[in-house]
Amino acid sequence: MKNYPGRREFLRSLGALSAFGLASRLDLVNFVASAHAQATGDYKALVCVFMFGGNDGNNTLIPIDTAGYGQYAAARPESSGINLAQASLLPIQPVNVGTPFGLHPALTELQALFAQNKLAILANVGTLLQPTTKAQYNAGLRPLSLYSHADQQAQWQSSISGSPSGTGWGGRIADKVASFNAATGFPVITSLDGTVLFTTGTATTPLTIPVTGSFALAGYNSSAAAAARLAAVKQLLAQGSSNAFVSSANAIGTQALQLSTTVNPILANANSTVAPLFANLNTGTSRQLFQVAKMIEARAATGARRQIFFVQLGSFDTHGDQINRQRNLFEELSPALKAFYDATAALGVSSQVTTFTLSDFGRTLQPASGGGTDHAWGSHHFVIGDAVKGGAIYGQYPQLILGGPSDAEAEGRWLPSIAVDQYGATLARWFGVQSADLNSVFPNLSKFPGSDVGFMS
Repeated sequence: MKNYPGRREFLRSLGALSAFGLASRLDLVNFVASAHAQATGDYKALVCVFMFGGNDGNNTLIPIDTAGYGQYAAARPESSGINLAQASLLPIQPVNVGTPFGLHPALTELQALFAQNKLAILANVGTLLQPTTKAQYNAGLRPLSLYSHADQQAQWQSSISGSPSGTGWGGRIADKVASFNAATGFPVITSLDGTVLFTTGTATTPLTIPVTGSFALAGYNSSAAAAARLAAVKQLLAQGSSNAFVSSANAIGTQALQLSTTVNPILANANSTVAPLFANLNTGTSRQLFQVAKMIEARAATGARRQIFFVQLGSFDTHGDQINRQRNLFEELSPALKAFYDATAALGVSSQVTTFTLSDFGRTLQPASGGGTDHAWGSHHFVIGDAVKGGAIYGQYPQLILGGPSDAEAEGRWLPSIAVDQYGATLARWFGVQSADLNSVFPNLSKFPGSDVGFMS
């Protein structure tokens, strides 16, 4: 279960100690250091921002018409400690919906992107085995361990809810588009959070880079002594071995050293053209997205034509003090996403880069004691970029009635109107995955009425 930022930062720091840790699962046999010669006109990137812990969609997107807000306030009255006053909400008017909505007061930058048609909202997305009614749910048709953090994080990342999976849909997409990067062998997937399920494919494993610092073997510099030590390391790595594990480890180490010659200068670039856009931000999310922006900026040097990035923000498990905790998280998320979008625009790739959010699940409309909420099901997500048909809400927004037609139980756990499979397939098709390959990337996709939600151009 991934909910503890201190533990997560510690584990990431271990992986960033050396090129060997950073590349512990790289498959870069075909990597060529002269990747800068590769043309990158046909370039696309997907950037996944995972909100670990389960973001409360009910305080992210709220109807502000009289009837809709009345339903919200009936379930979350001011006395609950998690009510957002109607006047505090940031108004948006979806072009495809007749009633107005309001965003959480801390999402100012996302309100602006929505108004500019650069951001779409997917309403009530969740893990599903198939389209599911309340009667079917009551009869036992539901994802495995539906309200478990670890299981739902895995299912959102794998799009497989009926059994455990060893691969994620980001990794499986990378498997299908690997040919785009064949000229240099540069990895399709880069993670800012170590090796996570989303980034693991059948033939694809991620490059992992640090949030701060360098991508290089620690303790080496330009001195003659360091050069001699490095030469000795390379000589050791070149030694043959009858032990398959040792042989594989040596190959990975060699590949990591090769990769560092390209990646380290990118991350260490003090003259990045997008640096000013992040200058006033100093949060975990902004630092991760700045690294992503630098990798995209250097696409000519890497030769990558397709890239997928994984970024994380934790601590959305708001069982208590949700008003303050969610506000603080959104105050980190919203400006970081806007700065990153502005970076893609400055780099001339805002129509070629699409950013999207995922999370464990939603949270109950019914408040919990201590000013918090409990684990729920369907929730709302953001998709950002110039290729997005923005200014609209896709999917069916739930009726905010405890025990009502949208509620799987009686606490406001929404039956999803869009499956993770459909969400991912829409992004995958835009990214270049062929229609014939979608069912292998999303094995459950054929059980749903459509594979394209319609939010991408």
